[in-house]
Amino acid sequence: MSQDPQASRRRFLEMIAGGLTTATAGCAASGDTALTGDAQNTPSAASTSTSITSDATTPTTSPTIAILAAGSLQYAIENGLRSSLEVPVHVESHGSATVARLIADGQRDPDIVTVADTALFEQPLSPKWYSVFTSNAIVLAYNPETAGGRRLATTDAWYKSLLNETVRFGRTDPDQDPLGYRTLFMLELASRYYDDVSQLMPAFKNRNNIYPETGLVSRFETGSIDAAVTYRNMAIERDYAYIDLPDQINLSNPRYVDSWYSTVSYTLPSEQTIEGNIINYGSTIRHMSKAAIAVFNVHTTGQYLTDAGFIQRNQFPQHVGDVPTAVKEVMPSDTTSTKDKSRMESYPSSVSPTDTEIDSLTILHWHEWSSYDASISRRSSEFIAKFDLWVQSLENHHELIHRRE
Repeated sequence: MSQDPQASRRRFLEMIAGGLTTATAGCAASGDTALTGDAQNTPSAASTSTSITSDATTPTTSPTIAILAAGSLQYAIENGLRSSLEVPVHVESHGSATVARLIADGQRDPDIVTVADTALFEQPLSPKWYSVFTSNAIVLAYNPETAGGRRLATTDAWYKSLLNETVRFGRTDPDQDPLGYRTLFMLELASRYYDDVSQLMPAFKNRNNIYPETGLVSRFETGSIDAAVTYRNMAIERDYAYIDLPDQINLSNPRYVDSWYSTVSYTLPSEQTIEGNIINYGSTIRHMSKAAIAVFNVHTTGQYLTDAGFIQRNQFPQHVGDVPTAVKEVMPSDTTSTKDKSRMESYPSSVSPTDTEIDSLTILHWHEWSSYDASISRRSSEFIAKFDLWVQSLENHHELIHRRE
């Protein structure tokens, strides 16, 4: 008996939705480099850009575009992005939680805001749209010029050296930037991944090893501490020696979101709970202008990101929400929709699949699709659109079977 395709899709979506786990996109990361200006004295975009408007739908021109960005992007922006722009920019960098708080409290009003964890775009910031544009990985940097650093360089079990306090270890404040709470995520996951290190988290939570984001790098480079948890791009940019961590604990692989990353969380002083996820960076334009769009385009797609050691995935940049037409017209096409659709529709029409084969194909498609897009909020229009394509593809396969029967 035939059924209404739209009604069938709605019922299928409702059935699947109950079992979905929404992953908040993470990013890529901040709070790990020196500030470009003092948080109290650096001027806001309103004072550095002479003709910025608060109406995000009305294009304006501005002689200088103000960027308020995650700390881990500061070096790449100053040494890679700036030289590739034709528009002058004013850059200010802080830990992403601080970036969000400065804007939410009305202390900053930049043209472009970029954070290292898109969960901060859910709260306290709530932009109508943003782009997920790069990723990162957690690594353990060490100083080979110190005794503790040399121990790390020669050991097969870095965690034992840290646990035995033979290495002076530093980390950033989890209440100020994503690197801080991602460090805790990594340590908790490591305590499960490795044997006989169940005390790793309690040991580090009780130590006085938290430093301001600006102080961590200086202490590390001067030898005051032997090792620091940092992002891969920071280690590459500064030519640090570092230890690559397994994918199960370094927050870089979408395959491990459900089974590993999402099992840890941290609650900020604002009472917002951040769940573990892959590291994703997000950016949005707060004040629309041709100059801001030009800067945003290079900022979120430029080769400088790869050169600086960030992780670039095929689907980047991934737009989320109600993206303005002016932005979509100049930004690269979203490759994931086409890629996922072609993957879903690639089953050869000359083959007569059985129900069992269809079920296996369905599971394979769902596993690949959900892993591939685990960083995208279920609430986003992009997510729903892709999910609908997947459901339509599934229905087409089943319709093919019924016709042949």
